[in-house]
Order: sequence, then C-alpha cells, then structure tokens
Amino acid sequence: MKPRLMMGALAFALMASVTAQAAEMVVYKDPYCGCCEEWAKAVKAAGVPLRMEIVDDMDAVKAKWGVPEEAWSCHTAVADGYVFEGHVPLAALKRVLKERPDMAGVAVPGMPAGALGMGDDPAAAYDVVAIGRDGGQSVYLEVRP
Repeated sequence: MKPRLMMGALAFALMASVTAQAAEMVVYKDPYCGCCEEWAKAVKAAGVPLRMEIVDDMDAVKAKWGVPEEAWSCHTAVADGYVFEGHVPLAALKRVLKERPDMAGVAVPGMPAGALGMGDDPAAAYDVVAIGRDGGQSVYLEVRP
C-alpha cells in the first residue's frame, strides 16, 4: 500500500473510532445554575460532543428520563439512550458509553463537594449510582480519595 493511501486509511479509521465512542450528549439545565456549565466543559474537553438546553421545568425532564427523585441533582444529561444525572465523573460516563450496560443510566445524587464541576476537593467521597430500567438503584462506582 502506498504511504499516502495508508495514511488516509489510518486517518479514516481513527476518525471512525472517535465518532463511534463520542455520542452527542444533551445537557438539560436550569438557566441559573453555573456548576452545570463547569461539568459540561469538562465533559466536552474529554471529547464528548454536547449541546446545552436551558429548561425551566427540570422536574419534567427528570420524570421523562425516569430518574428516581432520590437520585436527583441539578442537571440531567442524555447520550446514546442513557441518562447521566448530576455531577457524574468522566470515568463513569466513559464506562457506560463504552460497555453499554443494561440500565437506564447513572447518577450522582445531590451536589457533593469535589464532584466533577463542584470544585477541587481531594478528600471528596461519594457514590455513582446505577439507575435500573425498573427505577431500582445500586452503587455503580465509588469515588474515594
């Protein structure tokens, strides 16, 4: 294979790989929440294409995507049919999009200090909760210092 053709094939393969891994994410947020934007910036910097939608009725968004009330946080994001509620760390987000588990999505309930978009706290400790398609919940990932 000629070097030029080989480089073209390699570039195409790399682009296809990145496109397959990076699903467009829609982030629904309240117009007055700034931490949501910090979270979205970090997700975008990690290579996930996203768009923000400002909504006045976040309760309706959460209900539409089946987020149990005890798992609610400030923003709700959706990608590839999965819901990402709140300040989900990049490791959990990427794991879900790569492994495609049989669940509705994941959540970081509340707004824990040190979570992605909530400042830098090296002592941050919180759980990422898996949301089952039946609304059940279990620990998906433990974030510990």
